[in-house]
Amino acid sequence: MASSPCGNMNFDSGLEIKTRSVEQTLIPLVSQITTLINHKDKPKKSERTLAAIHRVGQAVSVAVGRFVAVGEAIAAENQELKDEMGQACFEARKAGDAIAQLTDVGSALPSQSDGRSTVFSDRTGMVKAARLLLSSVTKVLVLADRIVIKQIITSRNKVLVTLDHLERVSTFQEFVQIFSQFGNEMVEFAHLTGDRQNDLKDEKKKARMAAARAVLEKCTMMLLTASKTCLRHPDCESARINKDAVFHRMRCALEQVIEIVTEARSCGENKMLPASIYNGIKDFKSSVECLRENLYSLSPQGMGSQLEALVERLEDFTDSAYTSHEQRQAILTLCQLVRQDTQQLLHHWIEAQSAKAKEATEDMEVAILKTCQSVSDLRRELHKVAVIRASDLLKVHGEQLPLRSLKAAGAEGNLEAVAEYSRTLTEQKEQLVETCRLLCHVSGTEPLEITCIHAEETFHVIGPQIMSAAQTLALHPSSKIAKENLEVFCEAWESQLCDMALLLREINDVFEGKRGDKRSYLSLPRPGKHSVNLKTAKAVKLDAEEQTSMAKLGLELRLLSSDVDTEVEKWEEQEHDIVRQSQSLASMAYNMYLFTRGEGLLKTTLDLFHQAEVLSEEGLQLCSSLRTFSIQLVDEEKSAVMTETEKLVALCQQLQTGAKTPVQGKTATFQKVDSSIQTARGVLAVVLSLLPFCNKLNKKYKSEKSSLGSSHDWRERQDASTPVKEDGALNGKNSNGFGVKSLEQHMAGLNLLEGK
Repeated sequence: MASSPCGNMNFDSGLEIKTRSVEQTLIPLVSQITTLINHKDKPKKSERTLAAIHRVGQAVSVAVGRFVAVGEAIAAENQELKDEMGQACFEARKAGDAIAQLTDVGSALPSQSDGRSTVFSDRTGMVKAARLLLSSVTKVLVLADRIVIKQIITSRNKVLVTLDHLERVSTFQEFVQIFSQFGNEMVEFAHLTGDRQNDLKDEKKKARMAAARAVLEKCTMMLLTASKTCLRHPDCESARINKDAVFHRMRCALEQVIEIVTEARSCGENKMLPASIYNGIKDFKSSVECLRENLYSLSPQGMGSQLEALVERLEDFTDSAYTSHEQRQAILTLCQLVRQDTQQLLHHWIEAQSAKAKEATEDMEVAILKTCQSVSDLRRELHKVAVIRASDLLKVHGEQLPLRSLKAAGAEGNLEAVAEYSRTLTEQKEQLVETCRLLCHVSGTEPLEITCIHAEETFHVIGPQIMSAAQTLALHPSSKIAKENLEVFCEAWESQLCDMALLLREINDVFEGKRGDKRSYLSLPRPGKHSVNLKTAKAVKLDAEEQTSMAKLGLELRLLSSDVDTEVEKWEEQEHDIVRQSQSLASMAYNMYLFTRGEGLLKTTLDLFHQAEVLSEEGLQLCSSLRTFSIQLVDEEKSAVMTETEKLVALCQQLQTGAKTPVQGKTATFQKVDSSIQTARGVLAVVLSLLPFCNKLNKKYKSEKSSLGSSHDWRERQDASTPVKEDGALNGKNSNGFGVKSLEQHMAGLNLLEGK
């Protein structure tokens, strides 16, 4: 009973906690109340115990008082929540006062001396007060969360109104004025929805929100150029089609965001996640394995139908014109094997049921193992086919030949050539759409399924938009605006190909049992401790157009950080200095990538510059580790490592200098952001080139070391080439290990987050 108030984060109020912020706010309160309820009920209490209980009780009461004051202020500003919030605040204050009274213990046996109820004499009263407090505080938090939802809806409504105005403008002057307003509103909406996305507990909702926000991010620049093209060429039908498609897609994405935050059920949501082969295989295996526990939980006919439904879904693979004959035969052979093993299982199962068996027979157990193995082999083959198809497509389409040809044909005003290359792009689009569908079948998690569907829809929509933009340029080959418009749509296509490469990597990670998400790197420097010359600088948030232009650079940074992580995983020594420091660099670079999307821990340009400075420091630490590592190398190997290390030193110093250099004005700030991200990209590129080479050398010298008769000769070799230094790294005391500096960085990050 003592732990019951803290065991369930939804309590008695029936309120479901949907965000991490609400959950995290409750954890300290839950912890304190658990301390009060679960105290040891000894007959004699020490003065220290009494003082501690009194202190905790008073702390809870004071905290509740402050919390309620904030809740009441929110209620005063939001009349629609006034009654509910007022009642919840009243109950919270009442529960806080009750806990303060029950913990007001002045002597060892207060309940006997003066007849008052305390935490010692009235355990039931304490549990009741705790339940009421947790329930009412949760209600206040959930009601306050409605304000956040209201802010997002209000922001969306403002964007929609301005979007309508933009669609109807007839002059450039009016367009520029309204688009400036639209850009500011989109920035506000992007930050609100980005914070909400990071706060959501439900991973499917997070994935859907990410997909909708990605559409809005890419469409903002498309809307700019498509609208300008339409204004410049008002009688051009292809320009109008191009523009209308962008406006329609933006409205759909805005609507999807609101559906997610308000949990509205749209008719399209049920179609969002079609039945995937992965889930079909997982459910089928589960049904087969459940027979070990209960022979009568499912009928043999039911399992047969389940298998046939699974086999039917394989048609997306076997009926595809792009599946090779060998791949098709391999899938069909494994499918037939699954059928045979399942039939054998059904035969033994029916026999066991006829004999009134209470548990699976030996024959059944063998059949269960064979069926599970064959269905796992089928899943592995499907994964291989989908991944090979996607990898091959990305290699072929990475050259962007149809896009280059379309741009050239459009600039020449060659409508026939545009039509021809449009057919080529249409075929490419169909291949990509189908491949996204196959990846969805083998993705392994619902969030990744959602991302696959988003990729499929994006290729499906952007393909025709590129064609209409190319047609417009062909009709007006001297138009700079039409040329710029086509360029923007082609960049969106290239960006989606980059996203698909990352998606493929994440699907592989899930298949191999790795975690698909990146850890957050919290080592943000403490304000005032680093970059003191930036203390008075003004923090800036990038607007929609700037974030769009950053997107491609950010994607390159993310690809590099993923490549670094992949190389790091190949090292046998995961605690090696080079490995740990490279992981840190990859994580910080990933944070910088999130900044380009308006997500993550870095909210302003100052945050980004702080992160760049920390990244440069970590990079210089890596250079130190590389120099130490190179001591054991022979001439050519040492020269190769040191050459790359010197490049890394130069880039880190350049990044550090740039991060510390103060700038004034929006344009200069944007240029500094661009420079910081480009230099960080350069740092990761050098690290990526060093990791496999150093790993190979490390294995080589470890092998040589183990082949020596004793460790004495190895030490002599080390000592002969090692100058005597008072250096912790050379004495086995890594200065950048889990020591004071590392702890200080992490605490600095936490302090900064608390401040925000």
